[in-house]
Amino acid sequence: MEYFVLVAWAIQAAVGLWMLVGWARHSQAHAGSIITHVALMIVALALWIAFIITDAVAFAWANVLIYCVGIPFGDSIMRRRGRRLRGGEKRAVGVEYWHFIVDVFRGGVPASVRFHGVFSGVVFFSSVGVAIGATIAG
Repeated sequence: MEYFVLVAWAIQAAVGLWMLVGWARHSQAHAGSIITHVALMIVALALWIAFIITDAVAFAWANVLIYCVGIPFGDSIMRRRGRRLRGGEKRAVGVEYWHFIVDVFRGGVPASVRFHGVFSGVVFFSSVGVAIGATIAG
C-alpha cells in the first residue's frame, strides 16, 4: 500500500508541477504561499520515500505532519481563487471551502485545480492509513 501512496504522490506532484509552471509563466501572485506549499510538499514526499526505503514509521508520521502544515498554504490559494470568482468578498473559512466544493462540481475552476484539490485527499488519507497500519504492525 505504501507504493500506492507513492504513485498517488507522483500523480499529485505532476499536476502540481504543471500548475506551478503555469503560475510562474502568468501570475506569480501570492508567491510566499505557493513557494511555501511547494517546499513543504517536497519535504513531505521525501519523508514518504524515506519511509519506504527504511520502513521507519517515524518517517510516515513526519510525512503526515508536514503535509498537514503544507496543505493550508495551498488551500489559501484555492480560497483566494474562489473569492475572485465571487467578486472578492472575504467570507468565513468554512464558507470559502464550501464555495470551492461547489466550484469543483460546477466546473468553475480549471481541471488541474479541481483534480489537485480533490486528489490531495487521496494522498493525505491513504498516507494516514498506511502510517496507522505500519504503526499497528509494529
